[in-house]
Amino acid sequence: MNNPYLLEHLRSIKDFPKKGINFRDVTTLFKDAKCLEIMENELYEIYKDKGITKVVGLETRGYIMGAILARRLGAGFVMARKPGKLPATTIKESFTKEYGVDSIEIHLDAINSDDVVLIHDDLLATGGSIKAAWKLVQKLKPKKCYMNFLIEIRDEGLRGRENIGNGIEFTTLMTL
Repeated sequence: MNNPYLLEHLRSIKDFPKKGINFRDVTTLFKDAKCLEIMENELYEIYKDKGITKVVGLETRGYIMGAILARRLGAGFVMARKPGKLPATTIKESFTKEYGVDSIEIHLDAINSDDVVLIHDDLLATGGSIKAAWKLVQKLKPKKCYMNFLIEIRDEGLRGRENIGNGIEFTTLMTL
């Protein structure tokens, strides 16, 4: 889609959080009301007829548009959080990202077999965190699952799309 207004408002920071990383800073999109409106409307148009009942947002930037979209779709919102942050019984998955190893958890009772789930995050780079979220969601056996990103980075040799693998439909609003 690569909306010119969104691209114009996206900030890149070289060598953050470590040398060699070109960090895409989505906070510049979130602070602009028109960017929020564009992202909400574009995401809604993609998913309005898919029967989504739950949106899973990845900590932390996946929470923002994930929660907005869940409300707009009339769906529930599920947080995928770092270990030890959720109060009830959780399931956990570890993953490797471009600058370290991490884990995420979701509540065991967050999703059921009647749910149609959209997993949302701000950015697809190596695909580690979103693949871990997909594994978590699959363990809960939803009826159907989709995946979405605000940004997919392809220009830096990152292989997120390939690392996720086949078997899930996913979309991105911007491809860099």
